[in-house]
Amino acid sequence: MTVTIYDVAREAGVSMATVSRVVNNNPNVKPQTRKKVYEAIERLGYRPNAVARGLASKKTTTVGVVIPDIANAIFAEVARGIEDIANMYHYNIILCNSDKRKEKEIRVINTLLEKQVDGLLFMGGAVTDDHLQAFSSSNVPIVLCATTDEKGTMPSVDIDHEGAAYDAVSRLISEGHRRIGMISGTLQDPANGFARYQGYKRALETAGIAFDERYVRIGNYKYESGMEAAQYFLELEERPTAIFAATDEMAIGAIHAIQDAGLSVPGDVSVIGVDNIRMASMVRPQLTTVAQPMYDIGAVSMRLLTKLMKKESVEQAKVVLPHELIVRRSVASV
Repeated sequence: MTVTIYDVAREAGVSMATVSRVVNNNPNVKPQTRKKVYEAIERLGYRPNAVARGLASKKTTTVGVVIPDIANAIFAEVARGIEDIANMYHYNIILCNSDKRKEKEIRVINTLLEKQVDGLLFMGGAVTDDHLQAFSSSNVPIVLCATTDEKGTMPSVDIDHEGAAYDAVSRLISEGHRRIGMISGTLQDPANGFARYQGYKRALETAGIAFDERYVRIGNYKYESGMEAAQYFLELEERPTAIFAATDEMAIGAIHAIQDAGLSVPGDVSVIGVDNIRMASMVRPQLTTVAQPMYDIGAVSMRLLTKLMKKESVEQAKVVLPHELIVRRSVASV
């Protein structure tokens, strides 16, 4: 039979109110009494009913997290940052995978809100009117994590994606490259796609290099699309001397396609990516890339959410963390 708070109170010889205070870490309990209650809890195997406690306090100490792809090392690192800070502030996490599909994102958001989470962290693609409508139907705080809305009205933690792309392409230009291909993400994605594409174009414009549509291919952030895009570039009459990929996974795909064609990286084609996933330092040649502080993005997002949930003052609701160019061996001068 289920052990109840009444059973613990009877076993410990105290009132149910005292057991409740002990379970909820109320400081107004004598150490000796607290010890007696804990011993009774251990003997009986009592577990507090989180649902009942949530109904009573109107708090579930649970945070919902919408993540695009838990199998992706980038998002796994963000999730680790979120969980470490959540544990520090005694929150539990409900993690939901959305596959970066809008209809699934909306469904998952609504499901988490129905479960009475105290707050929500959202990682995804474009924040559409449908997303905003789902968010507005809730009275709990919501923070965009590694995601931003175009209007900049929601609390968010991210990097400057356009600036990251600009720095990567500028590095290639500084090495003498003029024909620079880009493997972009979908331009409907405002951060990893469109913003990085804009950074690529701005770097070319700053250097006085004409933009050429032949040197842009749209990928899906995955290894295979990086290979396919690089194969296309290699078939051009004037192939690029360098390739900028919007993600490391696509950059690694490009490296392997170039090598499969009997060419050298960076001897024949230089390659640079964004993200600094673990594989970037394992591939040969090691990949030059722009590092995102993914763990920090998760940790700062969760800390911002805890402040909002506790109604603490927030100096900056839109946080932009710094990125860093990591120079390795996949880029050479021409």
